[in-house]
Amino acid sequence: MRIVKPKRLRKGDVIGIISPSSSPDDLFRINKGVNYLESLGYKVKVGKNIGHYRGYLAGTDEQRLNDLHEMFRDKNVKAIICSRGGYGSQRLLDKVDFKLIEHNPKIFVGYSDITALQMAFLFNTGLISFAGPMLAVDFYDSISPYTEEMFWALVTSNKKFGRIKLPENEKMFTIIKGVAKGRITGGNLTTLLSLAGTKYMPDLKNKILLLEEIGEAPYRIDRMFNQLKLMGVLNKISGLILGAFSDCHESNSEKRTLSLGEVVEDYTDGLRIPVIYNFAHGHIRNNITVPIGANTRLNATRGIVEIVENVVS
Repeated sequence: MRIVKPKRLRKGDVIGIISPSSSPDDLFRINKGVNYLESLGYKVKVGKNIGHYRGYLAGTDEQRLNDLHEMFRDKNVKAIICSRGGYGSQRLLDKVDFKLIEHNPKIFVGYSDITALQMAFLFNTGLISFAGPMLAVDFYDSISPYTEEMFWALVTSNKKFGRIKLPENEKMFTIIKGVAKGRITGGNLTTLLSLAGTKYMPDLKNKILLLEEIGEAPYRIDRMFNQLKLMGVLNKISGLILGAFSDCHESNSEKRTLSLGEVVEDYTDGLRIPVIYNFAHGHIRNNITVPIGANTRLNATRGIVEIVENVVS
């Protein structure tokens, strides 16, 4: 697999802002996020179609796609940060100009629904992207120092990042012991599985799979893990990292349910790969930025995840 590393970000560089999925409910968040980036010494280019709405989408597919292409086309733009997730990035995949992206590799940042674009970029162009903070979610107000520090360290330094330290001295917990190496891939579970059966579903053989989710009841998580199992994914990957599964509980106290832990246990029991959970990535304030596609070492026995290469050039 050919891997392409974007160039590192330097003060004074231009950062592009796009909304390839949904639009922030409060557009003032865009202004506050832009002010934050400018206060750090960066220039900002806001996509022409930012602020558009089409139901739950941030404008039409054509508008969102045009902003994406324009940012990759503009030689002055060195990084692209998505405003938020939501839904809609999958609708762009069959229209994306992957040759444009391959010839203009840039830092590309987002998570949640943005997983679809990140998977398509990695497996069609080899581009390492960043499952990390978004402008109108993480960078507009009361920014987490942990999230902030790790993100800027990854995208501004061409040195190997090394061991990832969890926020507030938290620890990762072992489900299955062992050590694995591989390129880390994945992201939001629902979004990843929305690619199943399409040519955009990544080849996960020998990859370290990262999964996170928000707002899904245990039976829905069960269904998605079962789909991964039936697809043979759980027997192909070299390791499994479970991030934050925020608000993934049964809200109806009258309803019989398995716990999230029981669901995870059902699908990891008997696996012969290292598995950990409580990796601080997902829809949480103190959020680990994950360089999707980077060579990673997982030591589930000791609860360690390490990025073993530089992720920008």
